[in-house]
Amino acid sequence: MPVRGICRPRHGPPVRPATWQTSEIRATTTAAPCLNGRVQAFKDGRSWQIGTAREVSWIANGTTEDLSITAAIPPAFEAYATCYEPDGVTIEAHERAVVEQLVQFTADQPWWLGYLETGAHSVVFDDAPRVSLYWGWPYVLIAAGPEQALTWRTGHIRAEYGVLPDLFFPQDRSWLVSALWDDTWTCIGGSKILIEALHRDPLVHAHRVQRGVDPKPPGRDRDDGTATATETDSRMPLWYRDT
Repeated sequence: MPVRGICRPRHGPPVRPATWQTSEIRATTTAAPCLNGRVQAFKDGRSWQIGTAREVSWIANGTTEDLSITAAIPPAFEAYATCYEPDGVTIEAHERAVVEQLVQFTADQPWWLGYLETGAHSVVFDDAPRVSLYWGWPYVLIAAGPEQALTWRTGHIRAEYGVLPDLFFPQDRSWLVSALWDDTWTCIGGSKILIEALHRDPLVHAHRVQRGVDPKPPGRDRDDGTATATETDSRMPLWYRDT
């Protein structure tokens, strides 16, 4: 019997544990364990901290399994919105404007950048440990900043030339940006003043969303919620499906 689904796989792909095995390090690896047990990734002439489940536990424990904005963003913020590139605006200009607005409302601090492992898009550090979020999806999580968010990769689920991580937030958790696997838009939670600035920026034109409401913007695509569990799983790459 068909099952009313959430349009997202309930049984996620196998996720690598948040540990590091030296035997797994290949010749091209740019990450290695440190004495404090943390994994450090090496890129651009310096090291970067790889995150663990601890850094995203507030997301894992706070999101909901439904089609509301809190499926992506915990109900811990003053305001919420979705965004995608407006008509006539390139994805590059749109994403840069998003980051510029976030910088204006964020104290100087690290940003956690999360790259979703889809099998088709770069996670920047292929051999780094993954963390599991949402429906068991694996992310590589790195402590970096806005410059790295805009330069470390090209191409994500939402746009061929998009560069932003699939999930990112500052160390103080004052806002969260997250684009779920099957969504063609991005969800944002933050202060009212931040959401208003994103709404007013013509390169961003964020759509304000209330809690408990489906955040799907008009004209954007997502599964319609009628897929069976098997059909939902079939949207994943073959090498991700549960056995």
